Amino acid sequence: MNSYKLLIFDWDGTLMDSVDQILYCMRAAIGDLELEPRTGQQIRDIIGLGLHEAVETLYPGREPEFAQVMADRYRHHFLSADVTVADLFDDVDILLEQLRSSGYLLAVATGKGRTGLDKVLNETGMGAHFHTTRCSDETRSKPHPLMLEQIMNELDCLPEQTLMIGDSEFDLDMANRAGVGSVGVSHGVHSCDRLVSHNPLGCLDRVADLHSWLSDELSKSA
Repeated sequence: MNSYKLLIFDWDGTLMDSVDQILYCMRAAIGDLELEPRTGQQIRDIIGLGLHEAVETLYPGREPEFAQVMADRYRHHFLSADVTVADLFDDVDILLEQLRSSGYLLAVATGKGRTGLDKVLNETGMGAHFHTTRCSDETRSKPHPLMLEQIMNELDCLPEQTLMIGDSEFDLDMANRAGVGSVGVSHGVHSCDRLVSHNPLGCLDRVADLHSWLSDELSKSA
């Protein structure tokens, strides 16, 4: 088992229990534009993609300007003071403190835009834990590997030193394309039954269990 140097986390559904918040904002944007509704599962299945890619998946074949208009309406609702702030999953703050104390480099690779990620990092106070972050509006959307490649280059880490942790098939597919190991977590949008098809090294019920999982894996290789 590799001794990892860099741990890259997805945000929504992995560190933050924000699925209901995303569902609300997307449904509100759909209502604003009087579009044909989409089911909760259809919306859950696009969580993790960049916002433009998510819109194009939900409403394919529209004119290019449509994705921008809908993305703007989604951001309006997400950034509104009326939207309830989502909570971190239990013990995420403890996990990140443990991992930093153990010497890991920590990063975020998210389908959020920069404004949205900075907002939640500020609200939760978690920004100081991460050595770098990358958002979908700064690079290619998942599952393209560019997001991971840029983070590894910035922090001078090799794929074999890097582990991606995420709750969606997009996260694990991206890791595979980048030649990076992955761990799935099942408390977000996709179940372990779906995640295992992308061959993660493990699938956890809680992201807070990652530190003990890493310790167990290291002890096996000792």
